[in-house]
Amino acid sequence: MATAFSSDGEAALRRALSPAAAAAAPRGDLDAFYETGRAAAFVREGAFRKVALQFPDELLADAAAVAARMEAATGAEICCVDEVAAEHAGAEALVHYGPACLSPCGRLPVLHIFGRQPLDVERCAGAFRELYPDRQSHVVVLSDVVYAHAMGELEQQLCQEYPNVVFSRVVCGDPPRPALPGEVQQFGRQFSVEAPGGLQDCSMFYVGAEGLALTSFMLTWNCCPFSSFDPATGCGRRETLNINRALMRRLYLVERARDAGVVGILVGTLGVAGYLAVLQHLRELLCRAGKRSYTLAVGKPNPAKLANFLEVDVFVLVACAQNSLLDSSDFYRPIVTPYELELACNPAREWTGSYLTDFRDLLPGACAHVELPPAVCAEEAVPDISLITGEMRAVCLCDPLAPQPPPSTTLACRDQTRAVAEISPAASFLESRSWRGLEQQLGKTPISKAVQGRRGIAIAYEDEGREEP
Repeated sequence: MATAFSSDGEAALRRALSPAAAAAAPRGDLDAFYETGRAAAFVREGAFRKVALQFPDELLADAAAVAARMEAATGAEICCVDEVAAEHAGAEALVHYGPACLSPCGRLPVLHIFGRQPLDVERCAGAFRELYPDRQSHVVVLSDVVYAHAMGELEQQLCQEYPNVVFSRVVCGDPPRPALPGEVQQFGRQFSVEAPGGLQDCSMFYVGAEGLALTSFMLTWNCCPFSSFDPATGCGRRETLNINRALMRRLYLVERARDAGVVGILVGTLGVAGYLAVLQHLRELLCRAGKRSYTLAVGKPNPAKLANFLEVDVFVLVACAQNSLLDSSDFYRPIVTPYELELACNPAREWTGSYLTDFRDLLPGACAHVELPPAVCAEEAVPDISLITGEMRAVCLCDPLAPQPPPSTTLACRDQTRAVAEISPAASFLESRSWRGLEQQLGKTPISKAVQGRRGIAIAYEDEGREEP
């Protein structure tokens, strides 16, 4: 824990690259793997003159070659940046390469090119038959996006033997239409449930490696037994993640959020549609719950960044559905999801056994939105006992029209300018350009900026709430 909060960067400079990671980038037919023809058609049809390409770390080695091919095929100016930096560079569209969470973007037109990772369909079908010997089993087949191209061939092999198997379809690009009765649309996947008892009578078969995507699926659809096939090892297995234990851990974090007096709202995304609406929703929720809040623009959270804000009792991470379930065991303070914060602060929301990871489901008009109940005076509040501290606390909401206390000075103002403290010339430029747009959208000026070695920056914006004694 001690080394997580302080580092001079020497470990990063001396770290050797893993041979597996270095070999992850394909060296075969680049045009086929990166679907250059489809990407070029997207650029030509949209008449885009400047297009940004976004690559994950494991594919960066091919970025220059792919950019050159795209420029030759389209005549457009190509730059390799993320969505926020693409706006600053004046890009008119974005092509995202590699795995993606498939959350809708609200800034630029986006084309997803997942990459066609090889899949041994025969071996995958054999593993499926071993895991599901009953040919009448109701099974939903999910896959990592990099294997979506092979699901059609797998379906052809299994549909004749398993009449009740349903294959999910990857949906990206346009905003999804409202789900039809018996249809499920989550995590960028769409499928119909044909089992008599609905989804709870189905099993799930996942094609892909163990990771955040599979964990999110298992927590969200926790009533379904899961099996998986890992193409890298060629082995199928029944997943043994203890769902009850994982949910108990998340409910413990909810209890920590109930005890918190100061909450830090972590802005982990600037590209997912609806993030500004959920920021406002969380600020209003915390204000009604009598908690002080700070909006923290941190990019990708790490222990070094968040350790600068010791006065914060708990953090809530606003990120895409797959990246919001952050393991905070290495952090000085726990990190919860927007749904868990709602469970802690909204008395009208009760735990039903269904877990939500997409923050858009909590907004007004969404499928899981729950209105805040009317304010109750302190004398009529229902007493509650903290399961962690054993102390008594009142479960009630404040009047939203009640006068607010003067701004807190808990975080001292270190810098009155809007410039971001320099970490390195490149990082300073990109971070300041990216987060300056957030300041303009939020209408707030940072009250504190903290730098921890070479780990990155964190910018705090004070929100309304109650004054700590």
